[in-house]
Amino acid sequence: MGVEGCTKCIKYLLFVFNFVFWLAGGIILGVALWLRHDSQTTNILYLHLGDKQAPNTFYIGIYILIAVGAVMMFVGFLGCYGAIQESQCLLGTFFTCLVILFACEVAAGIWGFVNKDLVAKDVKQFYDQALQQALQQDQSDSDATNAKTVVKTFHETLDCCGANTIMAIGTAVIRNDLCPKEQTLVETVVQGHLPQDCHKKIDELFSEKLYLIGVAAIVVAVIMIFEMILSMILCCGIRNSTVY
Repeated sequence: MGVEGCTKCIKYLLFVFNFVFWLAGGIILGVALWLRHDSQTTNILYLHLGDKQAPNTFYIGIYILIAVGAVMMFVGFLGCYGAIQESQCLLGTFFTCLVILFACEVAAGIWGFVNKDLVAKDVKQFYDQALQQALQQDQSDSDATNAKTVVKTFHETLDCCGANTIMAIGTAVIRNDLCPKEQTLVETVVQGHLPQDCHKKIDELFSEKLYLIGVAAIVVAVIMIFEMILSMILCCGIRNSTVY
């Protein structure tokens, strides 16, 4: 005997929420893949300075997002099927998966909030080291050539020059070949386009992407709370309907 009345409404409401949850998982998976292959982050995080590779903390977070998106799509399908079939076993499994996912999301959110500046800080340190080598070493030296390539990639990708405003202007004067457009300081002033510092650009690059991830996580968390409540109500309704 199937559920009736309000419980039947909850059944279809849960199906709709699960479908939205499945779509959210697909969106998160798509956004994570986009972040993984975004030209700005890829150009920077694939760089090597001698034997040292650019910090990959950001990519670790992206791989976690890809896994979360895939699991969400599976759990969403499980919830949809369990609701339509009115299966207590599937709904119980679905609820357990939701609790685990929610706990993981809260833990990841706390870790991300505590370490939100770590990614940008590591990338800025990597950039500073490359800029120092490019400015100080002999231009014929292979390490200096490698450092110049790293710095030029940063500058051209982010449209910046120098670690801060003063250094940006100084780099444009002393080593304008490192700036994205090899112009003299007089030319840049005349055109009204002073070089921007790269530290600020790096902060903007990662803060925008972390903000996007944070908004998606909050939306998913709200959906998960509603789904946990509805799945338990439906599970109890199915149990009561079998009794009568």
